[in-house]
Amino acid sequence: QVHLADSGGGSVQTGGSLRLSCVVSGYTYTSGCMGWFRQAPGKQREKVAVIYTGGAQTYYTDSVKGRFTVSLDNAKNTMYLQMNSLKPEDTAMYVCAAKSRPPCTNSATYGYWGQGTQVTVSS
Repeated sequence: QVHLADSGGGSVQTGGSLRLSCVVSGYTYTSGCMGWFRQAPGKQREKVAVIYTGGAQTYYTDSVKGRFTVSLDNAKNTMYLQMNSLKPEDTAMYVCAAKSRPPCTNSATYGYWGQGTQVTVSS
């Protein structure tokens, strides 16, 4: 059974940094996808960054390009999201997710989800 445990959120000021972690168990798809999504109050869930586990190709939503970096550490079964130059509009609940096959940018087909970690950026 696949289990995702995300952590690393917190409260920071504008311009600060955080690193989110998503520890995965029971997931052995070497040609699948993992990603980070976020949802702010009153807004729809948004795809932030995804990564193809078979080759580490990545996708970022435009608003985080150049500031966020998604990566995998296969030895630790962990996906990370390094977030730099944080802005108040990055405030949201961040959740990691996984699925067994591409396309990685299709949000609707992610079947495994973490519990979420809150990120709050103050001005």
